[in-house]
Amino acid sequence: MKATRIVQNILKNYEGETPGVKANLNRILMTGKLGGTGKMIILPVDQGFEHGPARSFAPNPAAYDPHYHYQLAIDAGLNAYAAPLGMIEAGADTFAGQIPTILKVNSANSLIPSESPKTQAITGSVDDALRLGCSAIGFTVYPGSSMALDMFSDISAMREEAARKGIATVIWSYPRGEALDKDGETAADIGAYAAQIAALLGAHIIKVKLSTDHLSLKEAKKVYEDEKIDISTQAARVADVMKSSFNGRRIVVFSGGSKKGIDGVFDDARAIRDGGGNGSIIGRNTFQRERGEALEMLAKLVEIYRGKA
Repeated sequence: MKATRIVQNILKNYEGETPGVKANLNRILMTGKLGGTGKMIILPVDQGFEHGPARSFAPNPAAYDPHYHYQLAIDAGLNAYAAPLGMIEAGADTFAGQIPTILKVNSANSLIPSESPKTQAITGSVDDALRLGCSAIGFTVYPGSSMALDMFSDISAMREEAARKGIATVIWSYPRGEALDKDGETAADIGAYAAQIAALLGAHIIKVKLSTDHLSLKEAKKVYEDEKIDISTQAARVADVMKSSFNGRRIVVFSGGSKKGIDGVFDDARAIRDGGGNGSIIGRNTFQRERGEALEMLAKLVEIYRGKA
């Protein structure tokens, strides 16, 4: 597969990586309608595990079928499709080679008591990813949880194995747990910190949430104010996250969150683009819409990331 100059320059930032990892990153970056631009849109479908089937798929019942998501990602010209083991296995043969896949190798669920420490169980392996032809593994960490250090240790070991076997690593870095209140989970300083943690753990692609202009940590708030770090707009906050991701030397995609109005989806994408982010990893805002509407929305997102909308 060819690589544009833009993609070649991105891959140069991964100086310590194996040719196999770079080949898989290249495959993701060069696939789909945004292929070669350095921007990407990924479809993640792990919400059935996290939130349950009805909350995830009942708004668009066709989405109960794993093949639906593969086909949607392919038809929309997305860069990759991410899902837990069972979802990937359910279409791996039918759709082999048609779109890069990311195996989500840890998961949680909504049935765990709310007072329990925030963590996830390992539900897939690097060898599963190899067996299924995946380009990357995906792993969630919860900075702010009392279980965070265990999660860091788990992904450190899995990332080392994956790199040795030529598989890239995507880290979902979601602030959550006993150390944070609800506002802290999306605070600007915490979001940038979460991105830095993922980069330091060796993530090739970092997935974080869009942040608010709230500042959570007293010590960090003082620095943001003293150094006049701009967090006044969503684009400015994206730029701050990119600085925290090795000054833009790591690929960063931003999650879409719960379903929202379509104008809100487009506004988020413009802020990501204008702040220098690499793109969107957008699940519920895609598959909870009727297929035709979802395809129209994704086509518009492609135009936004190309700077045409």
